[in-house]
Amino acid sequence: MDAVAGFNGGMVRTVLVVEDDEAIRLVLRTNLEDEGYRVLESGTAEQALVLMMDEKVDVVLVDLRLPGIQGLDLVRSLRATSQVPIIIVTAQTDSHDVVAGLEAGADDYVTKPFVAKELMARIRTQLRRAHASDSDEAGPDAPAQALVCGPIELRPDSAEVLRNGEPLPVSRIEFYVLTELITARGRVLSRDYLLRKVWGYGNAGDGRVVDNLIYRLRSKIEEDPANPRLLTTVRGFGYRMKS
Repeated sequence: MDAVAGFNGGMVRTVLVVEDDEAIRLVLRTNLEDEGYRVLESGTAEQALVLMMDEKVDVVLVDLRLPGIQGLDLVRSLRATSQVPIIIVTAQTDSHDVVAGLEAGADDYVTKPFVAKELMARIRTQLRRAHASDSDEAGPDAPAQALVCGPIELRPDSAEVLRNGEPLPVSRIEFYVLTELITARGRVLSRDYLLRKVWGYGNAGDGRVVDNLIYRLRSKIEEDPANPRLLTTVRGFGYRMKS
């Protein structure tokens, strides 16, 4: 088990599993506990929201097809109030669910039937990113000085993003992607590069993860997200920030 303190302040990290299928919850619990995680279970979004108020959670696994409040609404609710890493779990054929979940603010996804080793790797990646300042595996240290690109100012020391001096609410993953783009100083960064640097994928992953995050960033930093001037697409290559 990685020697990294969790959000709960101890050595054991807590994973909240939100899944209405009891058999799948059992499989997830078994695999997670085998990896040394503390596991909380919820069969509904409503119960998950209560648990999030009472417990300090390090990672949330969310099935999007839930009874009552849907998984997408749960993701939106969590992201509106917390930076906790969220990984959606969805049926392999539900491509729309993947896109919708990422647009709602999830950090990553796995498909059913999932491979336990892959899921554990995704969780470890999210934990390393969440605790970058405490982990040697998190990659290069963030620059101490503020990064500026046009009206956007990024302050690594305080994890703040400002637009024309006004603070912008961004997720942890959005912050890291913006850091990579501004640090590149106008160079084009490919989807594969961002997947490796930010999400920790060893091999090429699903570019939709990047595309949807770029979409969310544009909605926050651009005056007209439909016609971006700062965060632009270079077709066939990737994305870049222009001052």
